Formats: sequence, structure tokens, C-alpha cells
Amino acid sequence: MLGAQLPLASALPFVALLAAIAVLPLVAPRWWHPNRNKAVIAVVVSLPVLWQLGIALGEPGRAVLEEKIHEYVGFIIVIGALFVITGGIHIQGSLSGTPLVNTGMLGLGAVLANLLGTTGASVLLIRPVLRANKSRRRTAHIVVFFIFLVANCGGLLTPIGDPPLLLGFLKGVPFEWTLRLWPQWLAATAALLVIFNVWDQWALDREERERPGSQLEQVMVHEPLRVNGAASVAALGGVLLTIIAAGRAAAGGRPWAAGMQEVIIVAFALTAYGATSSEHRERNAFTFGPIVEVAVLFAAIFVTMAPVLEILNGWSQGARTVWGMRFGVTHPWEFFWTTGALSSVLDNAPTYLAFAASAAGLEGITAHGAFVGALARDPEAARLLAAVSTGAVFMGANTYIGNAPNFMVKAIAEANGIKMPSFFGYMTYSGGILLPLFVVITLLFF
Repeated sequence: MLGAQLPLASALPFVALLAAIAVLPLVAPRWWHPNRNKAVIAVVVSLPVLWQLGIALGEPGRAVLEEKIHEYVGFIIVIGALFVITGGIHIQGSLSGTPLVNTGMLGLGAVLANLLGTTGASVLLIRPVLRANKSRRRTAHIVVFFIFLVANCGGLLTPIGDPPLLLGFLKGVPFEWTLRLWPQWLAATAALLVIFNVWDQWALDREERERPGSQLEQVMVHEPLRVNGAASVAALGGVLLTIIAAGRAAAGGRPWAAGMQEVIIVAFALTAYGATSSEHRERNAFTFGPIVEVAVLFAAIFVTMAPVLEILNGWSQGARTVWGMRFGVTHPWEFFWTTGALSSVLDNAPTYLAFAASAAGLEGITAHGAFVGALARDPEAARLLAAVSTGAVFMGANTYIGNAPNFMVKAIAEANGIKMPSFFGYMTYSGGILLPLFVVITLLFF
């Protein structure tokens, strides 16, 4: 078992990479912004692991490395296709910026996050939401709740919804398995929408008292909505059907030929890009920069997390200790909070896989192949996987750096003149609203 042989120092490149992702955007934003500098960091942290797995550990290490490369290719093709396709869908016009309409938009976003991904839904809806509320002064809370719901918690129901769940799907979790998490999704979504509606109504009423004239009349002004980009909408449906069909074929014991799913998805993305007017992408401020950033960073994440997954799997199976300690996380509520705590300050996708590997170890399952799918098929282990999945998706909302769309939504809002809370100011919102909600989620489900 590699997890019992690897020294703890094997985890240092992974820790260094996640620390760079968390800290450098805050302390050196100008240096961190160009993707070439991210690529430098990615190469530097990956080289020790590539040498260790590719050379030092022989054939077992190369087998693990080849598995991670295959998983990365499947992951980045799906993420990239969704990014390109949703970039060609433009919502023109605006709605009224009333509390009821705003609540409806956030609710719609929580549903669309499962079809477009949290990144795609955020890109699609944040600008119409901002246009609807351009006449209001107090709007930072709208963006904060948008991050809570659309960029994070809403994407719990499908593997498309959030990168952690997509990784689980690629590791064998049936496509429809995440639908069983609908009680957690409904509880969190309903609670956040109710809190938001009350908050937004209070903010508008206060603004009505402080400003001359009727603010309600101003926010009622709107333009008719129209969705542009029919080819992209059709391609999006094609990608979803392809993923579902490939998953069902694998579950039925007749998997598609290697690479067939990826080729079809790439074909849909290229068709959508060529058939969609460039005007729609320009209105969405579409560039390839964000997906290049994701591709670079996740290449390093997939490589450097390989030893970590092996160590965690061996630790949870009892094949080794870490600093003299046995693995102490065993109950669903512990997996929910430990996964969530790390997802708050690190990227939630590798955190998901790390704790899924730990849960697999508790069940005597090695962290190779479709090991997450093996958890989903066992009733008792599935409770652990549900806790890991919910913690990773929900608690990515706790900070700006918990999930990639968070910073993106913040940047778009600030570009539109909204003064957003600072890093710790945002945590005041999440600490006061989300943490009590997560306690209730724990008591109800874990």
C-alpha cells in the first residue's frame, strides 16, 4: 500500500500549492494575476511529485500518476466545455429590483447552478441582477447572498453543479446519486432565500425613508428579458445528455470506448463556439483567461494531491499513523465539518477528494479507480459521502477563497460600482448567517 510507505513530506507540495492559491491573491495580487506566474508555481510544486511517482516509486507510482492524468483530462474537458458554452448565452434586459424579484432571481440561480455549474450560473445571472438593482444604494448584501446561493450552495444536486461533485462523478458516483441530497439543498436554499427576502425588504424600506422620492418606483423600472444564444443552449443540453448517457452505460456494465465521451463534449463546445455570435460573448465579457487559470492550477492540484490521497487512505485504514495519531474522523457530522472547514479556506474540489479517500479507507476501500462510486453504493458509507459532498459544496461559501466563482462575482460587482465587504467583512456575513444554518443542517441530517 503506497499510503503506508509514503513519507509525510510527500504532502508538502500539495500544501504549498493550496497556500499559494489562498495567500498570493491577497498579498501579491498583481504578480499572481498573470496566468504565466500561476504556471510557474504549478510547475515548481509538481516536479517533486512527478519525480517521486514517475521514477522513485517505480511501476506502482506510475500507475497512480497515469490515473490522475486521465482524471484531469476528463475533468477539465467538462469544465472547459461548460465555460465556453455558457459564455455564449447572454441575458438581455433587466428585471425590477424589488425584494420579491431579487429573491426569485437567487432562487432561479440556485436551480440553474445544477445545470450550468456554479461558475456558469454566476456568469449568466450576476449582471442581470446588478442591472435590476442599479438604482439602489444598499446592494452589497444582494451580492453576498448571490455568492451564498448561486456560486455555492445551489450546486448540490448534480455532478455538473460544483467541481467537487464532478470529481466524484468521474470517480464512479452515479449521475443521479447527488439528487438524494435534495433535503439538504432544499433546507439551505429555502432558509437563505427567506433570510435574504427579509433583509432586502428591510434595506429597501430604510432607503425609502432616507432618500427623497419613491425608491420603489425607481426599482420597478425594467426592460424586457430575452435570452440570446440558441446554439449554446442546445449544446448545453447535448453535454448534459452525453454525461448522463455515459454514466448510465458505465453503471450498466457497458462503458463507452475510452475518450468517446470527451470527444463528443469537445465537439459540442466547438460547435457552440462557432455557431454563436461573438457579440453575445463580448456582452458577457467572455475571455479564455479564467479557464486557462483553472486548467493550470488544477493540473498541479491533480498531481500534488495524489500522495495526499494515498496517505489519507492508508491512515484511515489503520495502515499507518500521522505524527503518532490514529485517524479520528469517523462519524458523518465530523466529515461534514472537517471537509467544510478546509473547503472554507482551500479549494473545495481537492478537499472533497481528500476526505472521500479517508472515508474509503474506513470502509477498507483503496483510493484508486472508482473508489468514490464504491462509497455511494454502500448504504452506510453513502452517509459519509453525503456529509463530505454537502460540506464541500456548502462551506465553500464561507470565504471569498472557498470556491472559484466567489472572487469572480466580487470582482464583477466592484466593476459595477458596488462597494463589497473586505475579506474579513465578508466572513462576518458568513459567520453570522451560514454557520448557524450549518449547525441546523448538522442536527437535521448528520
